[in-house]
Amino acid sequence: MIRKAHLVIVSTPILLAAAYSSLRPDRAIRVGTGLVSHTLCSAAFVSGLDPDQVYVETVKPMGKMHLLDWALRYDIDTTRQEVRTSFAGLFRSRAIFRQGAGCLVVHGVPPNLPPVENPTPAALDPLPQVETTSKKLRSILDRIFARRDLATKAVVVVHDGHIVAERYAPGYGTTTPLHGWSVRKSVNNALVGILVRQGRLEVSQPAPVPLWRSDPRREITIDHLLRMTSGLALTETNSGFDPVSRMLFLERDMAAFAERARLAARPGSRWEYSTGNTIILGRIIRGVLGGTSEDVVRFAQRELFEPLGMSTATLEFDAAGTPTSMYASARDWARFGMLFAEGGVHEGHRILPEEWIRYSTSPTRDTGYGAGWWLGGPHWRPDWALPNDAFYAAGHLHQKLLVVPSARLVIARFGVTHGGDDGFGWIAENVLSALQ
Repeated sequence: MIRKAHLVIVSTPILLAAAYSSLRPDRAIRVGTGLVSHTLCSAAFVSGLDPDQVYVETVKPMGKMHLLDWALRYDIDTTRQEVRTSFAGLFRSRAIFRQGAGCLVVHGVPPNLPPVENPTPAALDPLPQVETTSKKLRSILDRIFARRDLATKAVVVVHDGHIVAERYAPGYGTTTPLHGWSVRKSVNNALVGILVRQGRLEVSQPAPVPLWRSDPRREITIDHLLRMTSGLALTETNSGFDPVSRMLFLERDMAAFAERARLAARPGSRWEYSTGNTIILGRIIRGVLGGTSEDVVRFAQRELFEPLGMSTATLEFDAAGTPTSMYASARDWARFGMLFAEGGVHEGHRILPEEWIRYSTSPTRDTGYGAGWWLGGPHWRPDWALPNDAFYAAGHLHQKLLVVPSARLVIARFGVTHGGDDGFGWIAENVLSALQ
């Protein structure tokens, strides 16, 4: 008995140490402070929102963030345009604002990156809100904004190329840049599509990642990354312990971290949604364009944002210059959606390849996902009636951008909904009915 007790006493610290090494709660806490710093920095200096309100509405209810709230402290420095966050005086993080390129979490010495030439929304003239003349559409907006649990911040409905209805929550307006979260994955899709049209990329080609040339990962293609079938071990749970959380908030070079992931499945054999695929795609786009964040911004502005009239779009980058996130007004997100509703053509000018919409919306294996877009129609919830050609982009906290080419309809919905239902299916179905 003494020997057994002694074994337990000796082994318990070893087991605890092993569990700590595996779970790394310190790392999860640093993910939390990084999330706070980055989110509030972008809210204050990109969107022009009240960071305290954003913390209460957006950050605190996320996952287990409320468990950190009691010892979490953040400081908004408007002079230096940065946000510093700590937990119990430790696990500090800092996010800085860079003109034209949003915010990034600084790890050690700030990257030596010059300002990016990009107009800021603050310099734009405010545009009057479109007041719908349809009683049905007005009733739909009344109902969705009356639901406080949804915390809807902006809804824009575009039909036949014109805004027919829009509404914003207090503090938000027609030029307020909104965080797209994973809606930006569809922007990556568009940037890849433009490069395909220009003959600079092919979706069937092996992903140009030098690290993969001499191992089985060399079989991963651009198509696999777009369709989330790369097979890389990049599980995304938003828990703070998963590799994607670490990538987003603890790594200077996010793509380099993602590219080091081992293969968990043969490329193309398994679907697993992971932002790690998108970050690798962003690094590939950056490499094709010249290798810097400035190259990416110039290309996106010239080939996508300016032709569509997206004057509020702001791309954010990591310290290596890889695009990581995007902000734009609800109107500009809707303008982006219209490009896909119109078959990749805008005002007679072809931006995307002829077959790009068909390719982007062709199902991946047995999922409701395409290549950077989610599929509507028969893949939508069975209790919502939508045309079979409908598809949409979706982001964290229920950001939605619905495209229905047959109806020449786009609906952009942005908010901070924590929970399983954002009411968007109801909005889409009733807007379609109202426009018939």
